Amino acid sequence: MSAPTIPGYITGTWDIDATHSNISFTVRHLGVSKVRGRFDEVSGSITTGERVEDSSVTATIAAASVDTGNADRDTHIKAEEFLNAEKHESLSFSSTGIRADGEDYAIDGELTVRGVTKQVTLAAEVGGIGDGLAEGSTVIGISARTEIKRSDFEVAPNVPTGVLGDKITIELDIEALLRK
Repeated sequence: MSAPTIPGYITGTWDIDATHSNISFTVRHLGVSKVRGRFDEVSGSITTGERVEDSSVTATIAAASVDTGNADRDTHIKAEEFLNAEKHESLSFSSTGIRADGEDYAIDGELTVRGVTKQVTLAAEVGGIGDGLAEGSTVIGISARTEIKRSDFEVAPNVPTGVLGDKITIELDIEALLRK
């Protein structure tokens, strides 16, 4: 299968712009509704290779930057049973491979949460490459999605799945700026 064409594709290193990026998650609550949240602090880089398949991604998310719109719930999620943000200050992702997947890409990598590292695959779409707001700057936009099991990462192991679902959907909308 041939890789999809990305108009304006260029090689380089791109720094994630946290202000224009969104890392969000969704988990089922009490089996009837979904709780949504996001992380406000993300950093990392994308390195685009000669071929897209030769590219790589690294990202670090501050665990304490979780925001569900409810301060009490956020405090609970930062606590030892959930993210244990005091001991594990960040969540991280490092790609191990990128491959064409139909019209889009699959980014394989290692996700670390609470000190537990597991292989995950992100279904990714390149939104495009274009001019940034600053004169002479270039940006790239990438959206990605994956699902993980909280039990795989030892998140809230004593909370029954009837209270909090085991499946967590993670969605990323990343904008990154090409380094000069």
